Amino acid sequence: MSGLLRTVGALAIVVGMAAPAAAQQPVPAGHVKTVTGTAYVVRGQSTTAVKPGDAIFASDTLRTDGDGAVGITMRDDTRLSLGPNSEVRVDRYVYAPGEGGLGMVLKFMRGVAVYVSGRMAKLAPDSIRLEAPSGIVGVRGTTVAIKVES
Repeated sequence: MSGLLRTVGALAIVVGMAAPAAAQQPVPAGHVKTVTGTAYVVRGQSTTAVKPGDAIFASDTLRTDGDGAVGITMRDDTRLSLGPNSEVRVDRYVYAPGEGGLGMVLKFMRGVAVYVSGRMAKLAPDSIRLEAPSGIVGVRGTTVAIKVES
């Protein structure tokens, strides 16, 4: 019995050490649904071509080339589509309605985009901001088309 207790105790220590590492994994803000042409995600210092299914995180920047378009679905079912020569940064994304954590900030730097609000806009419309060089849009559960000229 003593050997069994030692084994269970050792297993509990290993599981306890692994749990914090798993808990620290960032939760994706959303996923790429569609890609046409050339589209990238800039994460930290690296730029990578995106493909359907790729995770998108808060602080990621999405870019498209002249032939590119990309469609993103966020965890709350917000949809974001970028057209050619476009760039947007997911500056902030928190979707934890059970804990009262809701917030999204999207910064549109260039190009054209369409934003279709999801559940977050219904739960806490004041928690969403769409920023562009010439203004900020507050979302009230709608569809918004944005064009940012350089």
